[in-house]
Amino acid sequence: MNGKVLLVDDEPPITRNLEKVIPWSMLGLEIAGTARNGVEALELLAADPADLVLCDIRMPVMDGLELVRQIRERGLPCDVIMLSGYQDFAYTRSAIQYGVKDYILKPIPYDELTGVIARVMSERRKRAQQEREEQRKLERIMDLANEKLLYDVLMDYTDSTPDNWLLAGQERLLGEPKYTLVVLDIDVCSEDVRDWRDWPDKERKRWNFAVCNILRDALRREGVPHSVIQMRDGEWCVLLLGGADDPPVPGGADAEREQLCGKRVVGWTELLLKAVRQHAKLGLHAGAYYKIAAMNELSAAYTTVRRGMQLASDGGPIAFYGAEQPPAYEIGRTLWEIAERLIAAMKRGDAGGVDQEQRRIAKRLQGAGGVPEGRLKAWLHFLALHLMRELKEAGLLPREQEEALWRKMDRRFGVKDLLAAIRQASSEGAARSTDKRKHSELLMEQAKHYIDRHLFRDLSVEEAATHVGLSTSHFSLLFKGAFGETFIEYVTGQRMEAAKALLQDTPKSVAQIAKEVGYSERRYFTKVFMKYTGQNPTEYRMALHGAGTYAQFEEDPEDER
Repeated sequence: MNGKVLLVDDEPPITRNLEKVIPWSMLGLEIAGTARNGVEALELLAADPADLVLCDIRMPVMDGLELVRQIRERGLPCDVIMLSGYQDFAYTRSAIQYGVKDYILKPIPYDELTGVIARVMSERRKRAQQEREEQRKLERIMDLANEKLLYDVLMDYTDSTPDNWLLAGQERLLGEPKYTLVVLDIDVCSEDVRDWRDWPDKERKRWNFAVCNILRDALRREGVPHSVIQMRDGEWCVLLLGGADDPPVPGGADAEREQLCGKRVVGWTELLLKAVRQHAKLGLHAGAYYKIAAMNELSAAYTTVRRGMQLASDGGPIAFYGAEQPPAYEIGRTLWEIAERLIAAMKRGDAGGVDQEQRRIAKRLQGAGGVPEGRLKAWLHFLALHLMRELKEAGLLPREQEEALWRKMDRRFGVKDLLAAIRQASSEGAARSTDKRKHSELLMEQAKHYIDRHLFRDLSVEEAATHVGLSTSHFSLLFKGAFGETFIEYVTGQRMEAAKALLQDTPKSVAQIAKEVGYSERRYFTKVFMKYTGQNPTEYRMALHGAGTYAQFEEDPEDER
């Protein structure tokens, strides 16, 4: 697509020569118009923006320098090349100040001007390309941040509101975003899984990442606004913006709209399954929530679909969940709830709680009555896979135990074997969780001791984490879990308590106390102290000792502010 150039000169012969002599088409430009002064030029630019302006300096009504100043003041995104018959350095200096790309003296050397235009347009195209690349990078960063936010919402880790600044632009335009939710999962009974489960962890992580990209690319090509979030090893949640209300059926009833939505979701899901089969050579099965869900409904919708995919009757490669379920589903739902309590007890290292939930699973299976053994095995397959994923997420599943679980999930093993494998894995996971928690508690005590010894100097969370051999993010998570507050909150609290004691027991000035508790800047210390106590240091001291004793303390005049 050609760019546009505007020619501005009060001498018509010059503009006619420029139109004829310069090879505009070869330069990728077309002439948008001509003007005799700056006022006419601004009117033309307002009606039809140009990429390049060639203008004379000396013109009636509005000269070239004033025109350039107006262009910059109005933020018009065009480059400017000045033409002038005057060699006065003051003109050149003013032109440079206004960001003029070049300054050509008359009589115009057309070959030189052609070269200058080519250079200016080449630089402009490079800038535009860089801006597009930066915009794509920014959009991807925002997508990743948005996906992290949506992951937290799906997992019920946060109560985000729809107007969160991380949400994508389309979502903000819609006000309250609504989503069609689809869960894609590996089929543990599929022959494809045999190869996948033998891959080393590094290879599986790379494969999980590749599947995310395959899903995103497929939806991007279709122009469907979406987010793809990897939830666990071999499981992805696809959120499609909109659903049953987009597009509406003219004059149609709700049932007709829902039918249309269902067809569209099935079409999109089939597209995704086909893409993964084609590019990743692995089959998945899919479940979709039966209606569109608002932001605050996503966690419940995700739980419903994930549960339904494993516990409801087989519904083919694509099924909808969330409406009323058959009676047999209730048995599976109870097993799901027991499994969630089992995993929570295991992560806490609660051996008694693990044992109790194991007995509940056995009792529930014994009371399953007329449920076919094949269905019971399917439920236990899910429970074993769910347990395996949670153990891996918590770093509690050795490779050999994972392989043993996969073998037990093979069809030739019965319900009793699967149940025994689940019992063993959950009991060992609880024991490892206890050991891991004890180790973490020891590290946090070491960290706290180190922080307390270095409290009153410039101490960072990175330094404290390095001291106990942890990454900053892992250290921050463990510290908050151990002490109920963040590193910064703990350090600030300890410093403020020390400052309160010094204000009460010593005659030192606020500036001296600020330095002693680790603040080089007194004003910043005062700000933090006020936030912590509701009073500035001087007011706090006066409240303790009374206004009549204020004179005995050596205070700077600024301490009262």
